[in-house]
Amino acid sequence: MTPTASKIPVSVLIPAKNEEENLPACLASVARADEVLIVDSQSSDRSIEIAEQFGAKIEQFYFNGRWPKKKNWSLDNLSFRNDWVLIVDCDERITPELWDEIAIAIQDPDYCGYYLNRRVFFLGKWIRHGGKYPDWNLRLFKHAQGRYENLKTEGVRNTGDNEVHEHVVMSGPEKVGYLKEDMLHEDFRDMFHWIERHNRYSNWEAQVHFNLLTGQDDAETIGASLFGDAVKRKRFLKKIWVRLPFKPALRFILFYFIQWGFLDGKAGYIYGRLLSQYEYQIGVKLYELQAFGGKLNVSKDSLATAPVGLAEEPEKVTQS
Repeated sequence: MTPTASKIPVSVLIPAKNEEENLPACLASVARADEVLIVDSQSSDRSIEIAEQFGAKIEQFYFNGRWPKKKNWSLDNLSFRNDWVLIVDCDERITPELWDEIAIAIQDPDYCGYYLNRRVFFLGKWIRHGGKYPDWNLRLFKHAQGRYENLKTEGVRNTGDNEVHEHVVMSGPEKVGYLKEDMLHEDFRDMFHWIERHNRYSNWEAQVHFNLLTGQDDAETIGASLFGDAVKRKRFLKKIWVRLPFKPALRFILFYFIQWGFLDGKAGYIYGRLLSQYEYQIGVKLYELQAFGGKLNVSKDSLATAPVGLAEEPEKVTQS
């Protein structure tokens, strides 16, 4: 029986919340998986109805404002039918060619995980330049051996309950490899959602920058190394980046000119301008965090007796 004719022994994990516009294409693209699990955060749209139509299993996650967030909680608590798990966001698609490669890759006993490369689409165009490609993410791995790193950001307000930019850390003697075929990142929602999402992301980024500038312990992270893999090199360069001045202007120059973002036409220009705006938001929130404990109009005298951070003590909610 050929790989295209049989179910592949992989459990797909999809974190979701109000994703009715993206879920149909995402679920259709993972139909070859032996098991599909949706971990939902009390969606109020048609997400659950759509998931049921595609035969996916549905679990509810109730975030208590602390560690772990949704993906790590799922890896710790769900009963997967297969050793291998594939993490797929609702705005991502797994192509038939990638499924063929996955079917072969998981049979190699020397490997416990694989990086997948993403093609990011924006305004209908593949953003191939500007440093957006390649974009490696460790998404396919043996679930017993992989967990998302802890960047000490779980208490940051208004960032959501899901790991977004954290990377997976693997344990065990087996190797980690790279697959050749790309996964697709294509959000079917509008620009409002892109800007709203990056407003939340900038809260998270500000805390990450603050942690780097104050020398927070990185023992529970993937680490940073100039001579490591692509992800570790990027983390190393970020430690330098957070200390540079004029980052909004530098971000646009780097994306649009130095990394040839102009070759992606109008979509590339708009993407570069939005990244510059995103960088400015991060800088403003970092300043707010450093000077005022992450709150506007708070006197510095009151901060003398209060912990510095974006986080407040959240209401306790039970996870199930």
